Amino acid sequence: MADISALFGILLALGIAFPGMLTAWWLLFPASVERARLRLERTPWKCFFAGGLTTAIIAIPIVILLVLPFGPTKFIAWSIIFIALTCASLGASGIAAKMGERLASRAHDMSAANAFVRGAIALELAAAFPIIGWFIVIPLTIVTAMGATVFALLRWIPKTQQVVVSEEASLQNA
Repeated sequence: MADISALFGILLALGIAFPGMLTAWWLLFPASVERARLRLERTPWKCFFAGGLTTAIIAIPIVILLVLPFGPTKFIAWSIIFIALTCASLGASGIAAKMGERLASRAHDMSAANAFVRGAIALELAAAFPIIGWFIVIPLTIVTAMGATVFALLRWIPKTQQVVVSEEASLQNA
């Protein structure tokens, strides 16, 4: 019974801490989170594939280091996992910002901070949903967030789409 209580307490603490961590990223690194949000908004598939490539590149040395029977290599591997997930949380903050923006567009009188926290909670609740959240939402979010983080840290902002207006269309509007 104590094990179940401890597990429940840990999950509850993580559930409270996750939106707080994403909000901290949003407040501490607003430009990076905004770049990640813009990239996710305009080119989500590029984020997904860049994240998949980055995850594969990071996973290969991690697996090699975890297999080696030497203690410090396992510590280095777990450190790389920790750093990679920390970086992915910056992209997850961009996902939460995008979700918060969509929530704010549907509700009136919602501040940016309120919308962001609600987006972070919605992301967390989607990930906590049994089976679908665990095996579909969490991996897709981590991979996509990793790609958004890569683009945000490299400062690669997607180009704005230019609308070409022909003379004929401008004459019809006049």
